[in-house]
Formats: sequence, structure tokens, C-alpha cells
Amino acid sequence: MTVASSSWLFWALLSALFAAATALLAKVGVANVDSNLATAIRTTVILVFTWAIALALSRHHGLAAISRRSWVFLVLSGVATGLSWLCYFRALQLGPASSVAPIDKLSVVLVILGAWFFLGERITPLHALGGALIAAGAILIALA
Repeated sequence: MTVASSSWLFWALLSALFAAATALLAKVGVANVDSNLATAIRTTVILVFTWAIALALSRHHGLAAISRRSWVFLVLSGVATGLSWLCYFRALQLGPASSVAPIDKLSVVLVILGAWFFLGERITPLHALGGALIAAGAILIALA
């Protein structure tokens, strides 16, 4: 594996690390707080944090170059993210983080299927097996 091809893996592993931290920190933070209000607070922090990074790195100059199609899909992605977070925080408020997080990760299986159906990506036998194992593992962990 070359350095160039492993770059996505580095960032994906960091994403997993921060997602785990998110679940643990959110479980503690959402205690005795309305889950919608907790999501609004979290989203505000993310908004300020990400715009600070974009401004600090002078990435905001690229706004004018974004196509209408990209805007539509980025906005729809934002709506989906917001809905996901609202549901996730409510689930964390009602259930144990060790059960909620694995069920949330069933999104991996849905991405594999969606990438095949909508994006034309191939599902290899290893993708199918891995997806099935993820689904089975998430359900087993959640029900344990």
C-alpha cells in the first residue's frame, strides 16, 4: 500500500476515533438535557469550528466556484446529517451508548448498498461478506 493510497485510510481511522469520542461525550452531555437542544448546541459548535478552519485556511474563497448541483447535494447532505444527529442524540438519551453506536453503524451497510445502487460502485464478494458481518455484529452487540 503506497502512502498516497493509505491517505484516505488515515483520515477514515481518525474519523472513527472522533466518532467514538462523539458517542461517549454525547452520552454524558445529553443526560438531563433535551436531545434536540443538545443537538442544537453540538451543531452550533460544529458550525463555528468548521468555519473557523475554512477561514483560517482561506478555503472560503472557493464558495463562488461551487456548482448549483454541488450546492443541492451539500444542502441535502446537511439535512440528512441534521436528521441523523437528532435521532442519534435521542437514541443516546434513551439507550446505552454501547448499543446505540453499533446500530448507528448499520449506516455502513446502507452506504455499501447505496453506493452500488445510486453510484454504480461494485459490490465484491468481500464487500457483501463484510457488510453482512457488520450487520450481524451490530445487531449482536446491540442485543447483548
